[in-house]
Amino acid sequence: MILEKTEGMKMYMNLAVQEARKGMREGRGGPFGAVVVKEGEVISLASNEVLSSHDPTAHAEMVAIRRASEKLQSYDLSGCVLYATGEPCPMCFSAIVWANIKEVYYAASIEDAEVIGFRDCRIYRHLHGEECILEMKRMESAEVLQLYEEYKDLKKTIY
Repeated sequence: MILEKTEGMKMYMNLAVQEARKGMREGRGGPFGAVVVKEGEVISLASNEVLSSHDPTAHAEMVAIRRASEKLQSYDLSGCVLYATGEPCPMCFSAIVWANIKEVYYAASIEDAEVIGFRDCRIYRHLHGEECILEMKRMESAEVLQLYEEYKDLKKTIY
């Protein structure tokens, strides 16, 4: 049983690598690919599309999550597993958490990405208080708090 899972895991990672290579060679983005799998079925496959879409959020994991959500017609991807060529950046990590994906397999680390020039490590260092790369300042707003209360009173879905 473990061997079957291991072989399946290798297959999914190889799909992510193939998609990353294709996207990279077509000029869509960096060497990043992702696959979302549910119950042994590939739900979505994506490469990084930052360069082709001019969208800094079009990381492979983000694109794969968007496609999986569209296919499954749900923002809740519980039961899905994500395979990625690289360790998810903080944005992708957050999207994975918001999507309720509980299992992620990745190959290259954020340190490996830093060696070739990507900034993921700097973002993590900022989040850990080790480096400041962005100033954030809170503005008090009664109107915004009222907006939140209005949403709460509507008893809409909290996601």
